[in-house]
Parts: sequence; C-alpha cells; structure tokens
Amino acid sequence: MLFHHATVITMNAKREIILNGAVAIEGNRILAVGKTNQLLEQYPEMERYDCNGNLLLPGLIDTHIHLAQAMIRGCADDLGLLDWLGKRVWVLQGNYTAEDGRASAALCILEMIKSGTTAFIEVNLAERYGFDGVAEVVVQSGIRGAIGKIVMDLPSYAKKQGLMYPGMVEDGETSLRNTLLMHDKWDGAANGRLRVWFGPRTPGGVTPELYREVARLARERKMGITMHLSEVREDHDYAHEQGYRTPVEFALDMGLLGKNTVLAHCVWTDEKDWKILAETGTHVSHNPASNAKTATGIAPVKGMLEHGVNVSIGCDGGPSNNTYDMIRDLRLTSYLANLRESDPTVVPAETVLEMATLYGAKALGMEDQLGSLEPGKLADFIIVNTDAPHLTPSFDPVSTLVYAAHGSDVDTVVIDGQIVMEHRQVKTLDEIAIVNEARLRAQEVALRAGLKLGSRWPTI
Repeated sequence: MLFHHATVITMNAKREIILNGAVAIEGNRILAVGKTNQLLEQYPEMERYDCNGNLLLPGLIDTHIHLAQAMIRGCADDLGLLDWLGKRVWVLQGNYTAEDGRASAALCILEMIKSGTTAFIEVNLAERYGFDGVAEVVVQSGIRGAIGKIVMDLPSYAKKQGLMYPGMVEDGETSLRNTLLMHDKWDGAANGRLRVWFGPRTPGGVTPELYREVARLARERKMGITMHLSEVREDHDYAHEQGYRTPVEFALDMGLLGKNTVLAHCVWTDEKDWKILAETGTHVSHNPASNAKTATGIAPVKGMLEHGVNVSIGCDGGPSNNTYDMIRDLRLTSYLANLRESDPTVVPAETVLEMATLYGAKALGMEDQLGSLEPGKLADFIIVNTDAPHLTPSFDPVSTLVYAAHGSDVDTVVIDGQIVMEHRQVKTLDEIAIVNEARLRAQEVALRAGLKLGSRWPTI
C-alpha cells in the first residue's frame, strides 16, 4: 500500500518532516518514504490511501500500563497512593475473575488503539487476571505488546506490612513458574507482536532471593524485566532498611538493572542514580499524569536525559491517570519537566515526541525495528486528522501534535502493516460489545468487593 498526500514526521536521524509526503509499505515493512509525486511514480501499481494532508507519524509506544485497571478507572480519585492501593485498587482487582481481566484488557487496548498507541509494556499482570485470555486479546486486536507477568512472594509494599489485599497475594514459586510457562507458550506469538516479560513487584513485595532468581532467568532466557521503582518516598525508607542508599542501588545489587529492564516512575532519584541507570543501559518510563494525580512528585526528566538515561513515556493505569491517551500525556511530559526546573525550554515538544517513539522503541529493545519511518522498519504508524479548530493554524506539526492534539484526533492506525483502525473505526475489535461488557463487569466487581463507588456529591 502507498499512503500519500501526508505531512510525514519521519523521526529519522535527520528528523525530517516531509510536506506532501508518502510512505510505501510491503507486507509488514516500510518500503520507501519520500515525496508523494516521487513515490506515486515509483510504485504506480500500489493500492493507494489518501491521507488528505493529515499528519503521518510513527505509532506511539506506551512503556508503562496496567491492562486490568482500565475497568476500574476513577475508582480511587483524590487519594494518597498507599490508601489508593490498599483501600480501593487492590481490593477491586483482588475480586477479578479471568473473564474480568480479559474484558479490562480489551477495553484498555481498544482505548490505546483509538488514541494512537501501537505498542505497550504491561507491568504487573496478576495470575487472577487470566494470562491466556489477555494474550488472546492482544493477538486479536493487532496491537504490539510486552506483558510483564507478575512475580512476588511478599504481601507488603515497601515497609508497609500486610497492605496487599488477600485476593492479590501470590506465592513466589507459583508466580515464577507460571511466568516461565507463559513465556514458553506466548512469547513471539502473532508474528512477534506479543512478548512475555518478568513483572516483579515493587521492593517490599519480593524477597532478594526471588529478585536475584528473576534476574538470572531473564539473562538466561533473554527476557525483559519491568517494575515500579522509586515512585514514592516509602521506597527509599525500604532501601535504607535493607542497607542501601537508594532503591536504584538496591536494584543494582539484585542484578535487575540492564538493557533489558524498564523501570517505571523513578521520581525519587538523584545524580548518582542517573549515572548507574545510564551506565547499565537501564530504561525509565516516565508517568507524568499518574505522578501528578497521586502527588508522588515530578520525575527529574531533564537530569536523567542529560546523564544519558533512555526515558520513555507511560500512561500508567485507569485509577491513576483515568485515561490511556498518550497524546494527552505528551504535553504533561513537557509541562511538568519545565515546571520542576522553572525553565520552559528544558523538555521541548521535539524531545517529548522522541520519548514517545524512538525512546519507547529502545525501551522495548526494538530500536532497529520501530520508532521512526524508514525503509526496512516495521510498518507501525498513525494518521492524525488536523482538520479541526483546536489544531488550526499549525505552524509546526510537532508542536501542534504535542501541545494541542487529543487522542480522539487519531484517524487511522497501522500496525505490522495492517490497518487496525480506519477513520476512527477499529477493525479488529467489537467496540460496542467491549464497552458494554466492561460497564457491566465493573459494577459486578465493585459489588463483590463490597465497595460503593460514585460521586461524593449527592446524587438524586
């Protein structure tokens, strides 16, 4: 197919933007990128797709999400993180069935596709959510994803003992064994779109012995590792109690850091930590909306980037962000970084878009396959409709996308060479059925959990 008459944001080495540009694909690969007239002449027999002057750019890569939390969005608004977890989120998730886990994953993936996310990293898929059902949704939907299967052997969070809801507790032997079984069964499925990673819980939820075993197996099997780290001050308290300066130094000693590891948050880190992360090649997923909503702090994005840390972007989950719209979080990435430094120039729009594409691809271990529109790379890209009042005028397409666009402006999504969404209609999933099922199941989960959710204002 030949996608033509577009403003193509290539994200190539020169960061070229091609006016009246085109992208030719063959199978699941990009064949050529250039001017429309040149490619129409070069490939006259190709099926054509007119982009109507809209933006065409690499698909966005969300490097930190919770698939199971889409169905409980808004359940714990305006609470501190530990109450948020212990009194609402874990209570609800601890009453999930495997069918609920599948329904929430479908809702989450539907939302991601409709807002321009073409690849993701799931951090903590618990046993009770039903890995097989979730994996089947990933395969069916056409999206690209790495699923971090949960590994844990303690029911605590940092120094908070017994905080975890009983329905969320797993034993170390079972969680580790089943992660390996799911890796054997699903890793590389759907033409390589689905990967299976380790998703160990936060320090305090895993013993040092199990962390070291995860690190050993990850190296042996060449598996990815993703986990939360240094999200809250309590993480530092735990590290100190264990005899370490910071959680980053704890993770280093556990063997968890390296090019195959993506750490979420890293809010409470300092220059020594950044040097360790850079030297080990460890990736960081920055979660601006989640950190702001739960008031856990503003991550030092400027410092990490300047020290050579690969920092990507993640939406996190439905209760901590309320949306899986990466485009919305692009502007927050810039705004919060600039606010932290009292300098409006430190993380400009161009850097933000690099974080959401190129740096996300690197975090996935796929920088040679994704993140830019270049011949030979996988055909994962989106078309953003710019024919709207809030996107007019557009002097700079990158600035317009980062600071003015919404996920609902995404018109068409191509993943692995297949049109997954065209003119806002997702071809691979039944949107009405997914939304209706999630709405019903959310109420059933809350009922089983014994939680009454609703407005704090009187409803009549």
